[in-house]
Amino acid sequence: MIRLERRPAPSRTWTYLAPLLAVLATMIAGAIMFALLGKDPVLAIRTIFWDPIFSAQFGAYSRPQLLIKAGPLILIAIGLSLGFRAGIWNIGAEGQYIMGALAGASVALAVYPMELPVLLPLMVIAGALGGWAWAMIPGVLRTMFNTNEILVSLLLVYVAEQILSAAAVGFLRNPEGGGFPGSRNLQSYASAHNAEIIAGSGLHWGVVAAFISVIAAYVLLQRHILGFHIKLAGEAPRAAKLAGVVPARLVLFCLGVSGALAGMAGLFEVAGPAGKISIDFGAGYGFTAIIVAFLGRLHPAGILLAGLLMALTYIGGELAQLMLGLPAAAIQAFQGMLLFFLLAFDVFGHYRLRIATGRTA
Repeated sequence: MIRLERRPAPSRTWTYLAPLLAVLATMIAGAIMFALLGKDPVLAIRTIFWDPIFSAQFGAYSRPQLLIKAGPLILIAIGLSLGFRAGIWNIGAEGQYIMGALAGASVALAVYPMELPVLLPLMVIAGALGGWAWAMIPGVLRTMFNTNEILVSLLLVYVAEQILSAAAVGFLRNPEGGGFPGSRNLQSYASAHNAEIIAGSGLHWGVVAAFISVIAAYVLLQRHILGFHIKLAGEAPRAAKLAGVVPARLVLFCLGVSGALAGMAGLFEVAGPAGKISIDFGAGYGFTAIIVAFLGRLHPAGILLAGLLMALTYIGGELAQLMLGLPAAAIQAFQGMLLFFLLAFDVFGHYRLRIATGRTA
């Protein structure tokens, strides 16, 4: 007979081992899935994880894309991780990402075609406020009416998507676009363009903001009393109250920060790589960032590495679709396996496997 027995304390070994095993298991399960689809599994895995960085044929294009894709994932995941550590579950970062993009783009389009040196900073502020305001809806509802922030934040994603569609075909549509949905292209609007800081590197201000957020989150969690309160609230809620933590304030702070960072990620994307508001602007970064946060163990440094890894699967997945004819759904399933296996291996961090003979693993 085999059963799970709760450990007296979480295993530190499994805490750090689980992400590595999850990546390995994902590669094995993904290879099996690719083989069932009639593709060479070794070639598929190599195309996803090796070719985007080391291939002479594709590396020159793919390597800059690594930073472009990783930037919003890291920025959003850092904000989510603060709430997750405190037991505050913001699942609606995708909606906050969209609303931040809409708010920031609206500022630029409202003054088009004026060239203003302060326009991009104003757009960043507007984007952060847009995401923050959208996150405050579940925050206020939880603190005042004890609603479930998971359901409210998730449902607001669909509301944000409807607003995005209305903007793309309505109040933000390009009047010179011949009736096609979508806003003006911000890449051609110099003051509003989030251009690369170093040409051909993929490094733009959104990536810089992501790196700054990693450093700021580390300092907050390791050197500030607020970071201590966040960790205490998640690990021992009763002790947190005795330590003077006000739950309502913590809820509003964590949701506000995560919403603001998600909104900034949306703004940097619409002003940079995406270039404009469109019906399909929501790229799923808000949901993928949840995987990044947990794969990085809710630690800033871990999130940085996990964001780069997940960005690699995005780029490699697109390359595999192009070169091997893999369906997009297979790549999405491959990415989803990562969270599935991570959660599966996380069980062993809190439980040990006990066999009837008395031996443990």
